[in-house]
Amino acid sequence: MLTHLYIQHYALINNLDIDFQQGLTALTGETGAGKSIILGALALVMGARADTKAISDGEEKCIIEATFTTPKEDKTEELIIRRELYTSGRSRSFVNDEVVTQKELTALAKSLIDIHSQHENLLLRDDSFQLGIVDALAHNDKERNTYATLYEQWRGLKQQLADLIALADKSKSDTDYLSFQLHEIEDLHLSAGEWESLNEEHYRLTHAEELKSLLEETLGHLTEEQVGVLPQLHSCRIDKISEELQSRLDSAEIELKDIANSLQHLYSDLEINPTRLQAVEERITAIEDLYRKHKVYSVEALLEISVAIAYQLRTISGFDTDIDELKASLKAKEAELAKASGALTRSRESVRLPIAQQLIHDLTQLGILHANIDIAITPIKDFTPDGQDNIQFLFAANLNQALRPVSEVASGGEISRIMLCIKALVASVNGLPTIIFDEIDTGVGGETATQMGQIMHSMSVSRQIIAITHLPQIAAQADHQYKVYKADTDTHTETHISALTPEERITEIATMISGKSITEAARNTARALLTR
Repeated sequence: MLTHLYIQHYALINNLDIDFQQGLTALTGETGAGKSIILGALALVMGARADTKAISDGEEKCIIEATFTTPKEDKTEELIIRRELYTSGRSRSFVNDEVVTQKELTALAKSLIDIHSQHENLLLRDDSFQLGIVDALAHNDKERNTYATLYEQWRGLKQQLADLIALADKSKSDTDYLSFQLHEIEDLHLSAGEWESLNEEHYRLTHAEELKSLLEETLGHLTEEQVGVLPQLHSCRIDKISEELQSRLDSAEIELKDIANSLQHLYSDLEINPTRLQAVEERITAIEDLYRKHKVYSVEALLEISVAIAYQLRTISGFDTDIDELKASLKAKEAELAKASGALTRSRESVRLPIAQQLIHDLTQLGILHANIDIAITPIKDFTPDGQDNIQFLFAANLNQALRPVSEVASGGEISRIMLCIKALVASVNGLPTIIFDEIDTGVGGETATQMGQIMHSMSVSRQIIAITHLPQIAAQADHQYKVYKADTDTHTETHISALTPEERITEIATMISGKSITEAARNTARALLTR
């Protein structure tokens, strides 16, 4: 339960340091005194979104610290949760002085406290909230977890199938184009290294006359009688002077003869062939066209593209098999999911009547004498994250009145009473140690308010209940009462809270009855309420 709350520099609160006890605690005070500020600070320390505007004017940061005690084996454990908010927008959270994330803080808070704010009554108009109430009372965590796991698997398979079908449709529409591209490349019968040899051949064919003339001239320089290099070199005989040098001259002569023979073969092979030149140019042009089309610059790259296209075409042809296999897997998963959905529905059906009966009983105690409640569970065709059930609380406040959805027929006061009954019912099974009601009594009064106070007091036997209220009938039934008030200093206004003594409670409750001008009759009524 919540045992201590410390607030510093939060909104109108400069320093607030207050202890809380077990049982039913009432927070009272005039409208605008700051009860909602205290609630906002408590929500912040429990993980609510931080807003730097909440920091008191002129201060660098605010601090909210809440102390809880929780049972652990044969003793109680103390948890101190602290939230620090800075004007820079930075926020830090601590649990027993260890830094935690906001996500971790929020998860911890859910096991410690439930803050029922005024606007939460509107949740009763939300079908998903009503479904959550039924699930909480059905204790169907096992069924919901099983269903949720299967639902995610089913949804994943469904998305895979949709993606594969879309890919197959797109790929099949591209089949003709891909086949055309593949045939374009394959029809050229390309080979690695061909581009270089084609360009060399093209150079020889386009410069054949020039090259033959050059070769002829070179051969003349080497072999022409008397003036050629070879005849003159042959006539050089210096073996009597140096056998070594003569050997080198003989070797040079042999090498030059070999060069001359090679030049002669090259000259003979070199031909002026316009037909071959045209064929080479046409092939070069065809390859260059593919270069531009595929944005590559080598025959090897074109060959790699042809391999990739062939693989893609084979993949397309296998889509139908993959789709059929995925459809079979999806159908099997749907069968599992439908079975899990059925178990979830049965768990909800099992508590439908008991919930309705308990709510009718409690609402009758709260002055709705002819209250009638039913919980309609209607099937949904499609799978949803929560199963295949639509749940609506149906309500009628008057005798022989047709049941209609709560959101359509319940007044504000009736919704407040229904929500209190629901909270009491959920609290009886979830073991939550602390519940805070923020003016859940809106729209009620008289004996109904007394009955609401009795319900909250009954709830407080097994847990801590803190009620923010303007009704004296509820405040009088509290085990402890605190007054929230504002006081002016020389420079600003501050919100304070103080625990009331028995005599101060009489005065406060009398004020709630008759206003600031307290009459003796109001005091007597306050004493009577406290005594009762």
